Amino acid sequence: MGLFLFMGLLSYSQSTDLLRIETTHVPENNNGIETTRYRFLVNVPIKLKKENYIVTGAEFNRFNFETSRPFPFETRELNRLYVVDLNLGYITKWNDDWRLITLVTPRLASNFTGKILAEDMRLNLTATLLKDVKDVEKPFRLALGLAYNSNAGLPFPLPLVSYYKRFHPNWSYTLGIPRMNFKYHLSKKHTLQTALLLDGYYINIQNDIVLPDGELGSNISLSALVGAFGYQYNITKYISLYGLFGYTLTQNGVLRDDRRNEVFLLNNEGNMYFRGGFKIGIF
Repeated sequence: MGLFLFMGLLSYSQSTDLLRIETTHVPENNNGIETTRYRFLVNVPIKLKKENYIVTGAEFNRFNFETSRPFPFETRELNRLYVVDLNLGYITKWNDDWRLITLVTPRLASNFTGKILAEDMRLNLTATLLKDVKDVEKPFRLALGLAYNSNAGLPFPLPLVSYYKRFHPNWSYTLGIPRMNFKYHLSKKHTLQTALLLDGYYINIQNDIVLPDGELGSNISLSALVGAFGYQYNITKYISLYGLFGYTLTQNGVLRDDRRNEVFLLNNEGNMYFRGGFKIGIF
């Protein structure tokens, strides 16, 4: 599995939100596949002393996978897919300018047709240095980190970079992975944006799918690069409703064997992409 898919998967565990309720819908295309994701996330910071915090939380994702054309195998195993994360983090003041954020995220990713198996279990580890400069004419925020995902099949962590800048009272941008955006702040209540983001998943199939050539589909994965336009209504500074409308510029949905090799192509055609929800954030 390549770097592109791995960085897409990181989007699930790198949230700075305290609460998020979200739905993503990718309608049917010529490949006859329609996907809907329901996402619920909560993080609770607990202050220890001075500027040190422990953060505990959880995230639940359910994917509804629908097909309207025949496949050369039974698709029942793919109808409902799940990703469940538990988050345990620690935030401390590194020095006057930087804060260190470490995060351990055990994950279950499976279709859960039976009891939990060892193959359903994953582990994400992240360490990030964050510099947040607010009380200046052009506020900015820089995050530099390393992330390890046991699902990627790579024995070393990969870099994470994100840079945000409010370079004008009405304009800001974010550069990085898994998301880049350019925002126009109409007012304190209304924000428009263009965005380029990675999305994806890697999920175990408990009962292997037997393919016509004798190969076994042991996992299903999706990697997608999405271009989108969005609107956000800011109820308060940290509470908002939002929506994105876009298109998957590149997409690769496949079945994989237990060695992560592609064994069957499900979908590599672009789709419309819709996402909307409610969140309470810290930025």
